[in-house]
Amino acid sequence: MKQQLAPILILFAAMLWGTTGTVQALAPDSAHPVAIGAARLFIGGLFLLIILLLSGKLDLSKIPVKATITAAICIGVYQPLFFSAVAITGVAIGTVVAIGSAPVLAGMIEMLFLKKKPARIWWISTILSIAGVILLFSNQGSVQADPVGILLALSAGLAFSAYTTVNKEVVVSMSPLPAVAVVFTLSSILLSPFLFILDMSWIFTVEGMITGLHLGVIATGIAYYLFATGLFKVSSSTAVTLSLAEPLTATMLGVFFLGEHMILPSWAGLILMLFGIGVLILSARKPRPVITK
Repeated sequence: MKQQLAPILILFAAMLWGTTGTVQALAPDSAHPVAIGAARLFIGGLFLLIILLLSGKLDLSKIPVKATITAAICIGVYQPLFFSAVAITGVAIGTVVAIGSAPVLAGMIEMLFLKKKPARIWWISTILSIAGVILLFSNQGSVQADPVGILLALSAGLAFSAYTTVNKEVVVSMSPLPAVAVVFTLSSILLSPFLFILDMSWIFTVEGMITGLHLGVIATGIAYYLFATGLFKVSSSTAVTLSLAEPLTATMLGVFFLGEHMILPSWAGLILMLFGIGVLILSARKPRPVITK
């Protein structure tokens, strides 16, 4: 795969993640957010495992055990952390803190643990994109600066950043399809208790089945496969910044399909995010040096 294509794949993955909010709005009212997250990972993990078994590409000898387990735990705990943060502190603050903090945290993880300093273009793109996220959500949801909610949101951002960083080792060792299949199978097992603790009767309704299949197959299985494929060629910090296309997509779907309205600062934020993400994609046209300490 050419390096120029990698950011595009990650961008497409983030756009698929951005459909989750719209699809969840179509789910039955009885569907608990954490139950939706658990069902999403279970269906996504099962889908990826079936594809992997049919392809015959599973080689257990190539699994980096420590990195794989860590990645599975990170993506598994991300779901309840994020949903809990949003429930406590509101959609706007929860989303801004969790998603907005992720690129910075990913850069810090690279610098502290991998001894890599992201290039200047990454800093420019990330600052523009995070400013865009803040403006984009300036008119959405209730504002409740609850300390516990903020802490949960930061933890969610850290979990996603850590997943992306660790998963790069898994992808390089196993190739994208086996990597995402094994990681998400393990993470679905981690969250499987919620399938028995919470009410899952909604999944057997027509709306519930459509929601579960979309979130599991498209927004998880296919999306994370594209993300892992792109991650093979770009740094984890760049991948996390590109994933900010998720709230951008979610906002656009909300405006055009759910009848939501945006004020002027939100439109300005959308433009900033597009510009910031575009900077990273255009920078992939030529090799980007990585400055090491």
